[in-house]
Amino acid sequence: MTTGWPHILAPDPDTALPAPPPHQRPKPQRPVAVALKYEQGRQALPKVVATGRGTLAEQILELAFANGVKVREDSDLVEILSAIELDSEIPVEAIVAVAEILAHVYRANGTLPPPLPALGDPE
Repeated sequence: MTTGWPHILAPDPDTALPAPPPHQRPKPQRPVAVALKYEQGRQALPKVVATGRGTLAEQILELAFANGVKVREDSDLVEILSAIELDSEIPVEAIVAVAEILAHVYRANGTLPPPLPALGDPE
């Protein structure tokens, strides 16, 4: 399962550096997951409906995969969204990135909604 945290690659033994002492080793990163919900026509912006780190993040991902929910890795975006309160709309800073992800998901599912009318156009 792809979980979104760094993977360790084995170095070439000819160029490998000695391991740093334990107090200088970076702390292993815990996985982070954020779940969004968006209902076009019912909400202005997607909402954060679940967020978690470590084991909880792994459970969110397992549920997503088990239910056929598309998952996308974006460490910068997940850090922004994981700081948002549950059931809150995404922040303005994340709108473009989330819109790109939703468009990708809709295309992948074959459910791309019709375009919204341009501003000023009669509905």
